[in-house]
Amino acid sequence: MSAYYNEIDPFAAQWLRNLIAAGHIAPGEVDERSIEDVTPDDLRGFTQCHFFAGIGVWSHSIRLAGWPDDRPVWTGSCPCQPFSAAGKGDGFADERHLWPHFFHLISERRPQHVFGEQVAGGNANTWFDLVQADLEGMGYAFGLVPFTSASIGAPHIRERAYWVAHAGSEYE
Repeated sequence: MSAYYNEIDPFAAQWLRNLIAAGHIAPGEVDERSIEDVTPDDLRGFTQCHFFAGIGVWSHSIRLAGWPDDRPVWTGSCPCQPFSAAGKGDGFADERHLWPHFFHLISERRPQHVFGEQVAGGNANTWFDLVQADLEGMGYAFGLVPFTSASIGAPHIRERAYWVAHAGSEYE
């Protein structure tokens, strides 16, 4: 069993490989394709799937929380620019709105646990409404917690929201 990391940025993808080699994140494979090109069959055999993987923060964080590498989970932090104040404000019309592709993979593979993160300001509430409706429509329980980065000690106020979808499993 291994982890799947999807990251299109070559520098970040290499950083993931370095972290895997050093044992800092779950062992696995790094795929540099766009999520738009990933098929559900590509994900067969992976215990964990981390989309928009960046530098492996999800893998590292869930390990710190006591989540073992062999426990199934999917994570994803979709690009925030379509919905953040820093973006163009195109929302669902923005080509970087990649939730439909992530949701397609979720709907086809049906992971038990999905964690995500997104900007909490700007027009993000409409995005969260969509994510919640999509996942609850498939029978997932959905929860979301917004907070500022300053509330956990960061020197800036950056509004983020973390969400979880749970389909029920042997780990209840």
